[in-house]
Amino acid sequence: MRPEIKEQLKKIVKGEFFDDEKTRKEYSKDASLFEVMPDVVIFPKDVEDVKNIVKFVAENKEKDPSLSITARSAGSDMSGGPLNESIILDFTKHINNLVELKDDYAWVEPGMFFRDFEKETLKKGLIFPSYPASKSLCAIGGIVSNNSGGEKNPAYGKTENYVLELKVVLADGNEYLIKPLTEDELKKKLSQNDFEGEIYRKMKDLIEKNYEIIKQARPNVSKNSAGYYLWNVIHDNLFDLVKLIVGSQGTLALVTQAKLRLVPVKKHSKLLVVFLRDLNNLADIVNDILPYKPESLESYDDHTLGLALRFMPDIIKEMNVKNIFRFLFSFLPEARMVVTGGGLPKLILLVEFASNDEREIDEKMKSLFEKLQKYPRLKAHISKTKEESEKYWTIRRKSFALLRKHVNGKHTAPFIDDIIVQPKYLPEFLPKLNMILKKYPFMQYTIAGHVGDGNFHIIPLVDMTKKENRDAIPKIINEVFDLVLEYKGSITAEHNDGIIRTPFLKKMFGDEVVKLFEKTKNIFDPKNIFNPHKKVGEKLSYLINHMIDHN
Repeated sequence: MRPEIKEQLKKIVKGEFFDDEKTRKEYSKDASLFEVMPDVVIFPKDVEDVKNIVKFVAENKEKDPSLSITARSAGSDMSGGPLNESIILDFTKHINNLVELKDDYAWVEPGMFFRDFEKETLKKGLIFPSYPASKSLCAIGGIVSNNSGGEKNPAYGKTENYVLELKVVLADGNEYLIKPLTEDELKKKLSQNDFEGEIYRKMKDLIEKNYEIIKQARPNVSKNSAGYYLWNVIHDNLFDLVKLIVGSQGTLALVTQAKLRLVPVKKHSKLLVVFLRDLNNLADIVNDILPYKPESLESYDDHTLGLALRFMPDIIKEMNVKNIFRFLFSFLPEARMVVTGGGLPKLILLVEFASNDEREIDEKMKSLFEKLQKYPRLKAHISKTKEESEKYWTIRRKSFALLRKHVNGKHTAPFIDDIIVQPKYLPEFLPKLNMILKKYPFMQYTIAGHVGDGNFHIIPLVDMTKKENRDAIPKIINEVFDLVLEYKGSITAEHNDGIIRTPFLKKMFGDEVVKLFEKTKNIFDPKNIFNPHKKVGEKLSYLINHMIDHN
């Protein structure tokens, strides 16, 4: 950023403005394998600050083409989504309020941490059910911008199902309310002689002229965060740009408030833990479980369990265990399996049932438990206490943090961290995936995920100081994504494109659909001021040049 432009920008900001090296360095990273140093970090004081900054960047873009804006909340993104060379707007300090909480919805600002939001909703017996596994770390802005999902997806679906309306600042620097429009409401928008009206006219035209292409582009999986969701805009006789902005990673607009649908918390929940010696019957097992409509159907592999057992003090600390001996005694099912079966199980499934009627849960669990007995290489265990259940959930949720904390000399490198295929393909898909990964012995990795959706999070550990390891990453990505697409899956189910997957969207969608993505970006953001290098137009060279090369 040119020095005189920076000085002018500083004068219009009411919030905090930082351009020192320490702050810039802190904001050069998220939870991904990238490092991108920004010029400036700003904590906008209010929406007026956001609007003025957007207007300033739009007006000065021609003088200084390097100018752009990237919104940031908690910075827990694994794709490089909140990284940028120019201006970072951190919403967590000031634009972080719960504006309104009703019996079935809330208006909330993007900088509010989910853990704080959930405390308030639980007071009314409500939850926002599409929270991710990182719910103790993440914020609302990232959840909406990434179209996050999590362990309750089988019962509730993704974030896109729960964002009712949005307040956003568009590229003209004005704030607008975006909501689903009826035919009459859409006609009024189309008649507006302003930037918002122009967006509606151009988007309606783009979608109608390319409707068949767009419809066919929709990935045939239960959840997807890749690309722009053009296929979602027209639904239920409504024209709904909320569905397009959700999951757009701040590349089309800056979200200033979100109206989120909430659901009642069910009074009772219980956990069935299933240990698999091999994956031969995995699809049949999953298909036996799904008709019982579990609230969650999660999984983690033997690497993850081994890691948790190895670093048990961290698990105990995380859970705030009071009776350590009773807690350790709860690992008897795993100990028996190791002794009698020759090692740790290949995969552990967590099947959670929830209901307001405890008898309904017990009947389902008993019936499913009996049904699963037909599989010879399977053991099932009904968790007896809430603490025992929480043990399994902590292992599932904290595996990534354990990796980052304990393995010296290597960096967590999430580059194939969010692939999804239909569950019916898993018995073929997972062995082929492991064959690819075993070709690269420099990687340690864990596999965990949402097996009910066929969505897996693979987190390798890589010594990023070695050039040969960094050079291998694009090759591994290509091999894994080719396998995913062979089974008609998506390269990202929840974590979004960011820097890591944007160069591979043509591989997934083809040239024609990617051109529609580019046109969409240009309609909303003609000067490319919002979060560049994500979703459209990025070459593989940007990914390679910004990989972390040190620990």
